[in-house]
Amino acid sequence: MPSTEVRRNVVAAARLVVVKIGTNVLTGADGRLDRRLIGRLAGQIARHHSAGRRFVVVSSGAIGAGMGELHLPTRPRRLPELQAAAAVGQKHLMNLFSVAFQRHGVHAAQLLLTRADFENRSRYLNIRNSIDALHRFGSIPVINENDVVAVDEIRFGDNDTIAALTTNLLRANLLIVLTVVDGLLDGDGRRIDLIERVTAAVTKLANRNRSSLGSGGMKSKLEAISRVTESGEIAMIANGRMPNVIARILAGEPVGTVFLPAARKMTSRHRWIGMTVRPVGAVHVDAGAARAVVEGRKSLLPSGIVEVEGEFEAGEVISVLGPDGRELARGLSRYDAAEVARIRGCRTSEIAARLGPTAHHGDEVIHRDNLVVLGQ
Repeated sequence: MPSTEVRRNVVAAARLVVVKIGTNVLTGADGRLDRRLIGRLAGQIARHHSAGRRFVVVSSGAIGAGMGELHLPTRPRRLPELQAAAAVGQKHLMNLFSVAFQRHGVHAAQLLLTRADFENRSRYLNIRNSIDALHRFGSIPVINENDVVAVDEIRFGDNDTIAALTTNLLRANLLIVLTVVDGLLDGDGRRIDLIERVTAAVTKLANRNRSSLGSGGMKSKLEAISRVTESGEIAMIANGRMPNVIARILAGEPVGTVFLPAARKMTSRHRWIGMTVRPVGAVHVDAGAARAVVEGRKSLLPSGIVEVEGEFEAGEVISVLGPDGRELARGLSRYDAAEVARIRGCRTSEIAARLGPTAHHGDEVIHRDNLVVLGQ
């Protein structure tokens, strides 16, 4: 499908949109938050909100805001100092969004989340229910990584990931990632108009250098976008400082880079299993099992498992690795790691004999209903 048609028929038609705004978009050269820019972005969102679209904003900038308030010349490196800057900056950041949206008669709602909130199934569903309720009340949720308590996430630009997880959680029609470049650039520095799929070749185009204030880079943005497009939704990267950028995107104009979705949309449950929860272990399978899982969409039986990796409990998400070590799928294991190790390579008729009848939880290690094939 040509880019023009995608923009006019898919992007412009999106009714539920997640907008991720990076730290360097929101801050000026002095490291302080740019009130005018935040006001302009909020105004564009509010106008489309009033026209019937629903939005969720995922905003970085708490650490950058804290740096400005604390007059820090450079981004801190030690984790406690990063967390302290976030604690000071978060209130300031949210206040600016609140005031900016109030000018247009819209309430902003603050949600501070971590990756763990998405990985816990109950909390995951609670987030969705809360956002749905906020939308019914006519509010715009503003989500930020809870940098004050996060450990791993604070170091890896996880607001990009949280934007992707939020898009999949809500099954939003569109993810817009706003940064300080015009889109994904090719080797000559020219904007790429449309990407059909985030492949290894596309990832090589990413600028791996982190920006001065933000904690992520183009690589983390492409990883986030891949989560969304592989789930079946469309995504974009665009320059957040471009005048009327959100309005122009939603009008179908040729700005930014469009990333096409996979042909098949994942169910909400499969998005949680395959694109949200980090696997806690893995099983290696032979070529026959790999074909059955990937091509046949069959359940994973113990007969095809050759090796067990890590410690996991029954009901946890594990990876399925092919003979070459590549991750093929993710799914909920019916057995714990020790049990899988005892039944690997055996026929289903032998499971009860190896584990005992009371420990026989089914013929499949991962049932096809709880198995998500990746990269298809």
